[in-house]
Amino acid sequence: MSRPLRFVPAQKTLVEVSTRTVQSRFLLRPSNALNEIVLGILGRAQEIYGVGVSGYSFASSHYHLLLLVDTAKQLSDFMGYFNSNLAREAGRLADWREKFWSRRYRAIVVSGEEGAQRERLKYVLSHGAKEGLVGDPREWPGVHAIRPLLDGEPTQGIWFDRTQEYAARRRGEEFERLRYTTPYSVTLSPLPCWEDLPPELQRQRIVEIAEEIGAEASARREEKGIAPMGADAVRRQNPHTRPAKTKKSPAPLFHAATKRVRADLLNTYYAFVAAFREAAEKLKAGNRNAVFPIGSFPPGLPFVSG
Repeated sequence: MSRPLRFVPAQKTLVEVSTRTVQSRFLLRPSNALNEIVLGILGRAQEIYGVGVSGYSFASSHYHLLLLVDTAKQLSDFMGYFNSNLAREAGRLADWREKFWSRRYRAIVVSGEEGAQRERLKYVLSHGAKEGLVGDPREWPGVHAIRPLLDGEPTQGIWFDRTQEYAARRRGEEFERLRYTTPYSVTLSPLPCWEDLPPELQRQRIVEIAEEIGAEASARREEKGIAPMGADAVRRQNPHTRPAKTKKSPAPLFHAATKRVRADLLNTYYAFVAAFREAAEKLKAGNRNAVFPIGSFPPGLPFVSG
């Protein structure tokens, strides 16, 4: 099945992005070293490309981001930078020199409805607890947005300038691990549906989500009669481990709370696809003046900006 066209319908669109490691190996297994690298790369990418971040969670084999973007080009540039740098740095830590990601990132537009945006934030923040790995998502030892959202935990990480390190080695210079580093912090933005709320109400919304996640995870463990694996056991996993089974399910084109809004988004997307295909056929026939829809990536041509 072919990938859907990259599509961002408007400025400041909330998009859920997910990426999985090759064969779902635990190459993103949490550690203090990896955590500071993840936050450093994420903070640097955010500063360079101006992307808003509303939530994130990094499991051992995949991660989820809730991003605020204006165009598909902005999202593409951000993700290309983030994934390529994270693959190099995490691969270095895990002693993994092969392909790192299973495929290109998947981005799903979230509607402007509060119900849809809240549900996706809850889903992202539930990681760690919903799988029974830890009792509460705040106990997850990896990079997770629930702690800064609830407790104000710092989101600062480190960017390693490998170019400067390479030049220093060429000069015969001996240097400490942090000699050529720059600190970066991730700035968290509220969901678009909550941005006009006072900060105390925004936090209360997060508290309610956290309580729901904890109660649902506890009920699930009680039903199955299992105890959480625990943060220490998660840290002890071999990063090269490949799980016996990977959970996969078809990804929707959009996340929406109501059928009407989902239908509106689908109709807008189908019109976009139809215009793209018509222009692509003209281009294929030799018409270099074929007009592609705004916000698209014509084959072999620059992105069409507004």
